[in-house]
Amino acid sequence: MFVHVVNFWLKKDLSEADRQKFVEGVKSLGNIESIKTFSVGPPAATDRPVIDRSYDFCELTVFDDAAGHDEYQVHPLHLKFIDDCKHLWEKVLIYDSESI
Repeated sequence: MFVHVVNFWLKKDLSEADRQKFVEGVKSLGNIESIKTFSVGPPAATDRPVIDRSYDFCELTVFDDAAGHDEYQVHPLHLKFIDDCKHLWEKVLIYDSESI
């Protein structure tokens, strides 16, 4: 299993329309065939000292293997999302892991 976690910090001055454009764009990634599990959303309301809730949205994608992740990276929907929405975020932080 290959897990790809992307945390997005959106620009602070976004209009509601731009924020919605981001949400629609990131949600469209769930249609990529190589993804086995997909979730996107804002930070949960949990509050413990070890939790970083400073991001605006987290995208979680799970693939069978690294090959599925590699397909995702070059998929037209993924490339379109980046092209259409990269101007809407100020920071992206990615964590990739493989099951042991």
